[in-house]
Amino acid sequence: MQLRTPGTTEVYKRMTEGPIAGQLVRFALPLFVGNLFQQLYNTTDALIVGNLVGSAALAAVSATGTLVFLLISFFAGVASGSGVVVARYFGAREPDRVQRAIHTTLAFDLCTAVVLTAAGTTLSPAILRLMGTPADVMERSVTYIRVFFAGSIGLVLYNSCRGILQALGDSRHPLYYLIFSSLLNVALDVLFIAVFHMDVGGAALATILSQFASAILCLRRLMRGGEETRVSLRRIGFDREMLRLIVRYGLPSGLQNSVIALANVVVQANINAFGTMAVAGNGAYARIEGFAFLPITAFTIALTTFVGQNLGAKEYGRAEKGARFGVWSAIALAELTGALIFWGAPWLIRAFTQEPEAVVYGVMKARACALFYCLLAASHGLSAVLRGAGKAVIPMISMLSFWCVVRVAILRVAVPIYRSIAVVNWVYPITWALSTVFLLIYYLRADWLHSFEREKESAEG
Repeated sequence: MQLRTPGTTEVYKRMTEGPIAGQLVRFALPLFVGNLFQQLYNTTDALIVGNLVGSAALAAVSATGTLVFLLISFFAGVASGSGVVVARYFGAREPDRVQRAIHTTLAFDLCTAVVLTAAGTTLSPAILRLMGTPADVMERSVTYIRVFFAGSIGLVLYNSCRGILQALGDSRHPLYYLIFSSLLNVALDVLFIAVFHMDVGGAALATILSQFASAILCLRRLMRGGEETRVSLRRIGFDREMLRLIVRYGLPSGLQNSVIALANVVVQANINAFGTMAVAGNGAYARIEGFAFLPITAFTIALTTFVGQNLGAKEYGRAEKGARFGVWSAIALAELTGALIFWGAPWLIRAFTQEPEAVVYGVMKARACALFYCLLAASHGLSAVLRGAGKAVIPMISMLSFWCVVRVAILRVAVPIYRSIAVVNWVYPITWALSTVFLLIYYLRADWLHSFEREKESAEG
């Protein structure tokens, strides 16, 4: 169902009636294309830096990737709870709560942006040293990370506004803004690096300016909405009920993301121990892997919105059917992409670096992980369904247990024994498989469909 707000041309979509597969695909397709363009932010940096500045500069940018995720992931995870809240009340047709959820989300995310900027610019050099970042790339890594976090408010604001639009069933306009900002990023990368010779700092500056542009466009879209969904700058503030729900749904995801990111810091430290070429090769693979995750990301976002809206409207059958379709679609697309990457790994890695040793490291990682993307898709898909139902604690338990504790334990024990980077590569598919089994058992046995009703009864009782 489409909701046309009075006095505007804005159209939002309630996904509570109509063909399930068609709605999910139509919603996920713009997300997929949008994520594709968003991936160009980092990929363009890597391509231009790797080819115009050199493999050492590529390693400097690559070495910051895990740290960027570490400092952003907690706030992004908590903010993701707002999307569930907005989708729930939008599906339930409660406009007052939709308004309060939207404005509380913006207030919360703006506050976290300030914290993120301070933490990122202050702590990142020390963390890079603790990670064992190679000395020959340390100065460049610090430069890149500090410029990036100095403009992190644009990143946070864009993702906040995009999440709200998607919770309201609008996945098209975030796509348009991403296309614009991605093209802007390419142009600024060329200008700052090829023309002004600004090295890795220019790549970071191009990224944050592009993110600010997309954030402004998204916020403008929300400010021109109708009465039920329009954002007013004067109304941005905290509502106690909505803040409680945002934290309740989002805090487990934030803790999960941050601890996983911390575990990935340990993984990166193990990669760093094999030298600059290992860092460059794994960094090149990470850019390629980012594209492989796009179908997973698209369907998981669509699933969270679909499940949240339909459970808010008490359409339990639709929620269950949509969950099955979305998870299987993500698995199929991820495996197809993984097969292509497995086959084309040597050519794909060479697009980022021409160093033979770096190419070998990148191909080794691709050949270890690519055919197991189906497991990664299953874990993320099942997690998205449970988050849409307000059960964010279960994915948190799964990811912390397997993607953190088990992953780090394997590295601590096996790497000193075998002294091979193959151990670092294979730890990913092993832990993906374990988390998939755990989440599937819970999905099949638990009554996640009625979680909102039980929460309401508990609050009233």
